[in-house]
Amino acid sequence: MKKTDNVIRFDWAAKNILRDKASFVILEGFLTALLKEKVTIIELLESESNRQRRTAKANRVDVKAKNSKGEIFLIEIQQASETDYLERIVFSTAKTITEHIDTGIDYSQIKKVYSVNIVYFNLGEGSDYLYHGQSVLRGVNTGDTLRMSGKASEGLRMVNPKNVFPEYYILRVKKFDDENPDTALGEWMRYFKWGYIDPETKVPGLKEAMERLNVLNLSKEDRKRYDYDLYDSHYEEDIVDTARFEGREEGLAQGREEGLAQGRLLEKEAMAKRLEEAGIAPEVISAVTGL
Repeated sequence: MKKTDNVIRFDWAAKNILRDKASFVILEGFLTALLKEKVTIIELLESESNRQRRTAKANRVDVKAKNSKGEIFLIEIQQASETDYLERIVFSTAKTITEHIDTGIDYSQIKKVYSVNIVYFNLGEGSDYLYHGQSVLRGVNTGDTLRMSGKASEGLRMVNPKNVFPEYYILRVKKFDDENPDTALGEWMRYFKWGYIDPETKVPGLKEAMERLNVLNLSKEDRKRYDYDLYDSHYEEDIVDTARFEGREEGLAQGREEGLAQGRLLEKEAMAKRLEEAGIAPEVISAVTGL
């Protein structure tokens, strides 16, 4: 697949461009393709990556948005591998829920959260590029699903847990290999992986992305910053991959004598040492090694 060189990478755009109202149509297009229902964003909320920091540029980008229903979308784009990634997205989702409810407020006002995770590393084992999950309360003996009654101004109302519990989406970019997709989400995945957008695309959001995310539309300063961040992210990815390989070899060599479990620990310690020597930030080292 030939990359469209004039289209900005989605992770960089999410951190630097897609935060203004004029670009909501791009995020709306992606979320509509993912959920297969119309999504209208009314505002972007404060998120961790709104605060510029060194480790954000190559490791993680997150966008927090609220739709017309008051539901919250937490979109995370993760470049580097992280050993406790699933645990962290659960924490991020729970934190998002608690951040957007005032002390003493009626729990019925809690809004549903969608955790959308675009990952560029090999997360877990499985053949699909898209995974989706949500808690379901199902009868052990009857097999039916539980609905809850709640108070409302007009009396009791039935609450479907589907409309309350968070939903998790994991998009594994490296597992996507369809160069000529025939679905809206497939075209978005092609853009995420290869940076290619079909000039004749009819997918909502992608046509606007071609115009809005064109490198030629960047200011001279933004173009310089984009090129630098692009180079820097590739550099850090190479360092992490090299450190992981060398750490594994060193750890396994010692582990043959000291036991497999100890060997895994030595592998992580050796990798952490090499990353530290390469000048990688402690936060990235901790995320990658789990130490």
